[in-house]
Amino acid sequence: MKSYRKELWFNTPQRMGFINITGEVEACLRNSGIREGLALVNAMHITASVFINDDERGLHGDFETWLEELAPHAPLSRYRHNQTGEDNGDAHLKRQIMGREVVVAITAGKLDFGPWEQIFYGEFDGRRKKRVLVKIIGE
Repeated sequence: MKSYRKELWFNTPQRMGFINITGEVEACLRNSGIREGLALVNAMHITASVFINDDERGLHGDFETWLEELAPHAPLSRYRHNQTGEDNGDAHLKRQIMGREVVVAITAGKLDFGPWEQIFYGEFDGRRKKRVLVKIIGE
């Protein structure tokens, strides 16, 4: 069995946003030479997410609205976590909702997706560099 590891880096200019990283993960798969196996893609920061969904701008806007309704950023005093000097209590909750990671099957050297599926990096406390781990195992 072979193994491949790469870190992808992102720095979103806004507090919350979504980046389609499918192309970067596909490039990792090509570089790995693995034809059958699994790809793990996970956010390595506790205020960011990796998830699979449709690449449709309206849906992404719906995610932002929904997440902000569930865990609004302000008022900062709403979150006990912010009493530590942080201002990102909401981002930790948003990450829990959207998830830490995805695992995608690899079949015949391709990510084995259903219709419309794409991999996204979700940022909830942006404006600084953060990592996503891509780990691919198989043959």
